Amino acid sequence: MAVESPLSQRMTVGCLLLLTFATGLVDAVSVLELGHVFVANMTGNVIFLGFWLVPHSGVDVTGALVAFVCFVLGAVIGGRLSRHLNAQVHRWLAITMGFEVVMLSALAALAGAGILDYHDNRKLLLIGGLALTFGVQNSTAQQFGIQELSTTVLTTTIVRIGFDSRLAGGTGQRERLRIGVVLTMCAGAAVGATMTRFTVAPVIALAAALVALSGAILWHGSRVRR
Repeated sequence: MAVESPLSQRMTVGCLLLLTFATGLVDAVSVLELGHVFVANMTGNVIFLGFWLVPHSGVDVTGALVAFVCFVLGAVIGGRLSRHLNAQVHRWLAITMGFEVVMLSALAALAGAGILDYHDNRKLLLIGGLALTFGVQNSTAQQFGIQELSTTVLTTTIVRIGFDSRLAGGTGQRERLRIGVVLTMCAGAAVGATMTRFTVAPVIALAAALVALSGAILWHGSRVRR
């Protein structure tokens, strides 16, 4: 059962789009700097794990395995928080979004200080931490019941763009939202890819700031409605 958002539909969508943009930022870092691994979108990692089953495939899937396991763990954490706290929306949002901000900020600081390197085995800690964070985000975002805005996965959204289009005999309902979600993720990836040409840790810090902004808006809305 979906959690009732403390905000209007439009404001809720805006907050989830901020999280979607943050996903694009961080996946740009993971793909371009951490060894072609996704920390928020698990579909690609499952494909990489399939390569693992083929001897001498030439693909190092350690990062994908770490990301997959940590993402699932994050989803478990998000699920437990949702089931225990969804009757207290303000506490639930404060804890989940606060957790994300703390994790992203800490990882950005550790990476910026050189404690977590982008190219040796220490990057696995960075991959795992980011995947854990976005597992929590995905499981939290889905509780709002907006199918197009899981904030980390676009496959279903893209399918619905085609399936429900007038070209396919549909009504085109929610088309603008779906296209907006795709463009938001794409924009986040573009900004992230551009920034990683010059710096990396600040990209993660920017994602933390966006999550904090989204969380603050949602939390304030939940406090107002109490």
